[in-house]
Amino acid sequence: MMRCLEDGPRRFSELRVPLAGITPKVLAESLRAMEHDGAVVRTEYAENPPRVEYGLTPIGRSLLGPMDAVCAWSRENLRSLLEAREAYEREH
Repeated sequence: MMRCLEDGPRRFSELRVPLAGITPKVLAESLRAMEHDGAVVRTEYAENPPRVEYGLTPIGRSLLGPMDAVCAWSRENLRSLLEAREAYEREH
């Protein structure tokens, strides 16, 4: 979700496209939790029909760097992790 908001605020329906594997209920719950934690801001616009956008707050944006590091680590180590998992499963 955070990667989807990286380039700027998006509407709920816009988030559903790249996050098609997540149910609308789980997406809404996750956005609420991230808003509660201060990582996401929900902006309501007084339009007809009403429009709501979700965007990263400065603290949410500060997580992008550490996420990049974790993603890079995962790319570098995924094969070893999977091999270790397979070895463990064979032994147990």
